[in-house]
Amino acid sequence: MRNAQRKKIKSNYHHGRFIIVCIFISIVFVGLAARAAYIQIIEPDMAVNESDKRTKRVKKLHVQRGMIFDRMGKELAVSVPVVSVYVDPKNLNKGLIKKVLREARKQGEDTKLLAKNPIELSKRVKEHYKQDIRWKELADVLRVKQKTIDYRLVGNPTKRFIYLQRQITPAVAEYIKRLQLPGIHLIDESKRYYPAGEVTAHVLGFTNIDGEGIEGMEKLYDKALTGTDGRRTYRKDAQGREIEILDERERVEPESINLSIDQRIQAIAYKALKSAVLSFKATSGSAMVVDVKTGEILAMVNSPSYNPNNLSNALPHKRRNRAITDLFEPGSTVKPLAILAGLEYGTIKDDSIINTYPGYMRVGGSVVKDSRNYGKMTLRQIIQKSSNMGVAKVTKELPKDYIVGLYEKVGFGEDTGTTMIGESSGLFSPRRRWSDFEIATLSFGYALAISTAQLSRFYATLGSGGISRPLTILKQDTPMMGDRIFEKKNVNSVLEMMESVFERGGTAPNVKLDGYRVAAKTGTSKKAVAGGYGDEYVNYFAGVGPVSDPRLSVVVMVNEPGGDEYYGATTTGPAFTEIMSGSLRILNVAPDLNTVAATKIGANRG
Repeated sequence: MRNAQRKKIKSNYHHGRFIIVCIFISIVFVGLAARAAYIQIIEPDMAVNESDKRTKRVKKLHVQRGMIFDRMGKELAVSVPVVSVYVDPKNLNKGLIKKVLREARKQGEDTKLLAKNPIELSKRVKEHYKQDIRWKELADVLRVKQKTIDYRLVGNPTKRFIYLQRQITPAVAEYIKRLQLPGIHLIDESKRYYPAGEVTAHVLGFTNIDGEGIEGMEKLYDKALTGTDGRRTYRKDAQGREIEILDERERVEPESINLSIDQRIQAIAYKALKSAVLSFKATSGSAMVVDVKTGEILAMVNSPSYNPNNLSNALPHKRRNRAITDLFEPGSTVKPLAILAGLEYGTIKDDSIINTYPGYMRVGGSVVKDSRNYGKMTLRQIIQKSSNMGVAKVTKELPKDYIVGLYEKVGFGEDTGTTMIGESSGLFSPRRRWSDFEIATLSFGYALAISTAQLSRFYATLGSGGISRPLTILKQDTPMMGDRIFEKKNVNSVLEMMESVFERGGTAPNVKLDGYRVAAKTGTSKKAVAGGYGDEYVNYFAGVGPVSDPRLSVVVMVNEPGGDEYYGATTTGPAFTEIMSGSLRILNVAPDLNTVAATKIGANRG
């Protein structure tokens, strides 16, 4: 009986245990089922996200910035591969904690207890960091202060991305790679490089460290030059092999820009202008070369300039593209326009004689005068001697609206059409009321302020036989359309008159161009100051060549020359000669003089 009771008790015990186990299993099963249902029904994306974290990868397909070429296909702006180094502070902090806990375990410490003590753990992490000499080596090779490196590495333990240095050399990158530092990564990037340096700086501009255009062509055509990075999303297996492409967005390749600039002519112009600015201790200078048949700018230079590959000394005044931003009264360089206006309106003819006696006259209560009494003058002599009286008397016979409208037609008071960033439209108001004296001063280059680019456009109009075209900085496959604003015969007459500038008695008798007939005009104007005019000058030399079949217009401006030499022919003549003759030879333009004269640089006055 006792045995029977024992068996019954034992049986009940086992049965109870079985029930308990079954209940436990049922609870676990229900829990798992509930969790599965929660994940699949309530938050179905959770499982997918967790899986994606382990198997899904995204790879960026980078594009390099588009290139900028000159008209001959020569590289002006290129992107070169560089390496940047960055830190993942959060990953670095985890790595340091692991090393500290590993060392503590070796010493027989309770690592669980240490991990729960953030103050002690942080203290040991900092000590471990300081003891690793590799971090000092990193600071040294990057040429960054140790304090700066320390703050970026361990001062932001929750961040995932901080640049340590951008655009390092391959040698530095290789050294950092060998250090094998936790949390330190290298990424491939690109850096903008300008082969011509300061020669093309003002035209091209530059990019920032992220490759965004900041000035010049880089900014103007930033969107076209940038393109769009591609992206490839794929799934990998446990061995890291690609097993499935989930999504792929193709790269949008950037455009390349072909400028109208001829790098050969650009280099000649810059060298000549820089020499003029330095030789005459001038504040600044600008020069432009334009193809009169197309309106293409073949050269646009300024001095002082800067090196776009190293902006450490690129002060704001050096970065300004003065050829399109700076405005000055053009002086005598616009006197051919006054003569042309008279010919166009019909108040004078090619053989007209203008009496400038006694060398001065009163206009509207003010006086217009020449440096001497020239008496009766031909139109050619007016240009040759640069007579204020001559052009003032010509424009005196013209309706005010006509002469003002003509100045507007040639582009004074509007930008030149380049669309370049920062271009000024000048200071000229055709719609205001003009006094008789203002019209007179307008004829010899006062009462308005224009840029070197605007003056270049006017002389390109003369060179094209009277067709006004907008200027362009982009290479043109076909000539730009233009509007005829002058009769060709009248323009040709004025160009022949302008050749007299180089003759004996002209304003530039000692400036000669080997083998080429050139029509030009010098200009010297006082700079305006508050209440009148100061003691500083602006010098110009502008011209068209060769006269027999014009191809180029060249304008040279020198601002505030130092010393006693302040006439246009003296300060700008040598540069003009070098630029014009050098450019024509580069373009294989045949000389149009029967005899070749020796080049002599000197001056009378302008």
